[in-house]
Amino acid sequence: MAETFSLGRESGDDGSFRRQESRWRLTRFDDVPVHEGRYHLYVARACPWAHRTIIVRELMGLQDAVDVSFVDPIRDDRGWGFTGDGYEDPLHGWRFLSEAYFATDPGYEDRVSVPVLWDKEQHAIVCNESADIIRLFATSFAPIASHPVELCPGALLPEIDALNDWTYHGLNNGVYKAGFSRRQDVYEGAVRGVFEVLDGLDERLKDRRFLFGADPVETDWRVFTTLVRFDAVYNIHFKCSVRKIAEYPNLWPYLRDLFQWPGIAETVSFDEIRAHYYRTHPMINPSGLVSVMPALDFEQPPGREAL
Repeated sequence: MAETFSLGRESGDDGSFRRQESRWRLTRFDDVPVHEGRYHLYVARACPWAHRTIIVRELMGLQDAVDVSFVDPIRDDRGWGFTGDGYEDPLHGWRFLSEAYFATDPGYEDRVSVPVLWDKEQHAIVCNESADIIRLFATSFAPIASHPVELCPGALLPEIDALNDWTYHGLNNGVYKAGFSRRQDVYEGAVRGVFEVLDGLDERLKDRRFLFGADPVETDWRVFTTLVRFDAVYNIHFKCSVRKIAEYPNLWPYLRDLFQWPGIAETVSFDEIRAHYYRTHPMINPSGLVSVMPALDFEQPPGREAL
């Protein structure tokens, strides 16, 4: 596949990156029928938004309830593709994920994104917003999960939602606003926002093991998928270069703690992550050279259990 990618409508006239809104959102989780085997999840291991759904599916034990397909990390102007060798669509034999979008809406014109939750009975996309999918998996899908965990405690939900919002705008999406900026001042403003969040999270983690206490909740995993990519990609490729995560006294052991959580390391593919970013953004990296992996020891004991 040709290695091209365009920001298209997501590039603002002021040189900023403005992420498109997800087309299929969930407003009432109770309206989603919950049946084992009814849904299929389309994801890319390389994508942090899709990675969230892979993690929550793993943590909840939804592997038998919701099957999954992976797309090739190398995306071209036709979008995410099923190229074989582990990147297949067993349901329809589609070649591109865009076929799911066109099957749901033949007039769809926006960028095709992952993750996608597909309803096998309705033959349509249920949702293509990662925040909604992980909340759905963590709540409504708990009755069909093999080992459900509490990721959204009711008493903490207002605080979780507030921290989710802050970390999304400044960090999760902030790295993209920095990386895809087309003006120096816009880029520098986005980078300042990224490190305001990172500095704030590092301070918050001084006296607690995870963001809300002794166990990771939804926000921890939303943050994790950005942190785990940061030094290998965002610090270099997106020029978020003030500091590395490995230089933070609390964020770096916190990241290792999450990485070493049961089942999580297996969801991380640094090869796919690096291949995707460095080889599909020619406006940032026209040579297509893939940066070597930083010397990071994710297996080093985090030493945070006593917090």
